[in-house]
Amino acid sequence: QVQLVESGGGLVQAGDSLRLSCITTSRTLSPNVMGWFRQAPGKEREFVAAITWISGRTDYADSVKGRFTISRENAEKTVYLQMNNLAPEETDVYYCATTRRFARIAKGYTTWGQGAQVTVSS
Repeated sequence: QVQLVESGGGLVQAGDSLRLSCITTSRTLSPNVMGWFRQAPGKEREFVAAITWISGRTDYADSVKGRFTISRENAEKTVYLQMNNLAPEETDVYYCATTRRFARIAKGYTTWGQGAQVTVSS
């Protein structure tokens, strides 16, 4: 059973940056796609970005393009989410998840991490 562990959350001010990490226990870096989602209380889980282990192909939500960067370090079995110019409305729990093919909906992903709280103060 693959497990995902997020880290790097915290409290920052508006306009600050933060980098989240997600480590997978998969020995073969499978499934191929790693994604980041975020969720506020009472709201649905929202797609943020995704990347493939093999080619490094990426996909971003329109709301984060140009500010967030997803990357991976295969040797470390780690995916990163660099978040710049954060806004208070982006205060959420951020989750990493894995799936076989690119998807922008949460139900398309099979394994989830426990989540990392990101709080952006104004």
